[in-house]
Amino acid sequence: MRPNPRLSATFAASLLALASALAGAQSAATPQAPPASPSADSAHAAKMAKEHQHDTTAASPATMPEPAHPVAAEEVAYATLDGVTVKGYLVKPAQAPADGKPLPALIVIQEWWGLNDNIRAMARRFAGEGYLVLAVDLYEGKVATTSEAAMATMQGAMEKPARLLENLRQAHAYLAKQGRATKIGVVGWCFGGGWALETALGIPDGIDAAVMYYGRTQSEPKALAALQAPLLGLFGGKDQGIPVDGVRQMEHELVKLGKNATIVVYPEADHAFANPTGNRYLAGPAEDAWAKTVVFFAQHLKN
Repeated sequence: MRPNPRLSATFAASLLALASALAGAQSAATPQAPPASPSADSAHAAKMAKEHQHDTTAASPATMPEPAHPVAAEEVAYATLDGVTVKGYLVKPAQAPADGKPLPALIVIQEWWGLNDNIRAMARRFAGEGYLVLAVDLYEGKVATTSEAAMATMQGAMEKPARLLENLRQAHAYLAKQGRATKIGVVGWCFGGGWALETALGIPDGIDAAVMYYGRTQSEPKALAALQAPLLGLFGGKDQGIPVDGVRQMEHELVKLGKNATIVVYPEADHAFANPTGNRYLAGPAEDAWAKTVVFFAQHLKN
């Protein structure tokens, strides 16, 4: 169903008015969620639906490597939002560090499908590299298996950016308190790639490194000025949902601001090139991106 333009405009005006009122009531030191833009969000969701329309959600064992070292996983409650308990997937190395020191931690953010088996597998891979990993659930229990369902679920989540950011703040607090993590990074793909960047912008003092895979870009200098963490961005040159022009514009603004950012565009790759459940998975770029991600996090979280 296509949104009614008049209703969307009215809804947008209401959201902006509410956001303005809330902003005035909060301390200037508190990071704010990105402003809602329903029309832009709808357009972005439609682009993602087009990019994912022929995808499946069943990972191929051939493209889903096991963790480098044994890991232990469990479901944990990490956040409470308006009385609703949110559960995520917590993974850590099976063997605790010999020196007893806390592990560096990662917040792993889902693609537009939700917290599915693919994201759990990626969380285990990261834990196998020596991290305490929390795969968050921004859809609060919903997991899509079709492009239509994913589009609707993502749109619903994007209408509440403050709730998404609060979800991620509480994930960060969980890793810092229960996990005793002193360094915390964030990584995400697609929908989660954009929110990996927004997490770094929204919790600037708490994120030590951020990796975004083909996520929604940000090119507003005022927004990017908040970035303190090193950023690695990995994109596909054939991606129509996240156009290269927008990627280069973001890169340009980051350079102007003097930010520590590395942007990689794989010319032969499409959107979701690193997702083994999709039909645009491309082994070469996916493996190279993974290697770059592992080195990047080790450099900024383990030293």
